[in-house]
Amino acid sequence: MSTQLKEKIFVTKSFMPPKEEYFSFVNRIYENGQLTNQGPLLKELEQKLSEFLHVENFQYVTNGTIALQIALKALGIEDGEIITTPFSYVATTSSILWEKCKPVFVDIEPENFTIDVDKIEAKITPQTRAIMPVHVFGYACNVEKIQEIANKYNLKVIYDAAHAFGSKFKGKSLLSYGDISTCSFHATKLYHTIEGGACVVKDNNISEKLDLIKRFGNIGEEHYCLGINAKQSEFNAAMGLANLPYIKEIIEKRQKISQLYDNELEGIVQRPKAQEDLDYNYAYYPVLFKNETELLKVFEALHEEGIYPRRYFYPSLNKLSYLDTYDSCPISENICSRIACLPLYPTLELSVVEKICKIIKATISN
Repeated sequence: MSTQLKEKIFVTKSFMPPKEEYFSFVNRIYENGQLTNQGPLLKELEQKLSEFLHVENFQYVTNGTIALQIALKALGIEDGEIITTPFSYVATTSSILWEKCKPVFVDIEPENFTIDVDKIEAKITPQTRAIMPVHVFGYACNVEKIQEIANKYNLKVIYDAAHAFGSKFKGKSLLSYGDISTCSFHATKLYHTIEGGACVVKDNNISEKLDLIKRFGNIGEEHYCLGINAKQSEFNAAMGLANLPYIKEIIEKRQKISQLYDNELEGIVQRPKAQEDLDYNYAYYPVLFKNETELLKVFEALHEEGIYPRRYFYPSLNKLSYLDTYDSCPISENICSRIACLPLYPTLELSVVEKICKIIKATISN
């Protein structure tokens, strides 16, 4: 007899602050009458997030994809090749293509799934303009080696840090590395503003340029450069302000759930290996099955009980049909075929986690 859960369990569930706390910020919007255009709540959120992360030049924007695009614009990268990873969400590659650059894929490390720094230099050509690695699942890239390579070849470094909010490496926010680091505050993230994103910019002048770009490139009646509308609304900022006080609690709950998964699934599935000196944010719970057949059998068994993990990431981005060329990345292609993220969010009951693990173990043993 099926013991299907009353509520469907998806890979994530957005955190919602108490309504009265969100509405208190919304009331301020109604009182001042400003809905957008760098309003007071947005400025307050930028300041509080900058203080929380201990970073400077924090730019809040509409989403994580536009953050990558305007990062390229602000750094003056308008053509050429961008070295990047095939193991990410499609937005990483899309942002490069949208800005008329060419993605050049470097395979990933088999233990933590970040870009393999030992393979980067072989892909550098006279047309290379930047490196765009990804702190995938909130795990840190080899930021020190990447910066050494960038300095050697005079390249810019833009980190897609969409998963990295709250992760620290050697005591510093992962968002503090690179020329620009971008973040996503989409509703599925551990910290969200419904929709939203950010750029953290190392250089003050580049930060001022990026701030101009995100506001159409004009101030008043003066037009200084080509820009775009990447401004965020006051209502999104209100959600960010309401959510921010709960971040520590959210991460602690995610850690507790992750530890239960660890205990139940030890020796059953493979897990990414966290880097030394990483203070992890528990953004996701990725697991690696023996092969795609095993993964699909587990998915079928979980779906029958109303549980829906997700294939993060699939396919390997070097295999996208609309690319002009193909870069062989066998490690990424192999991992993409057999990796999944299990449900992980603060309100997920531990009994449900135990049920998920029981199903996985039973399916694999059979």
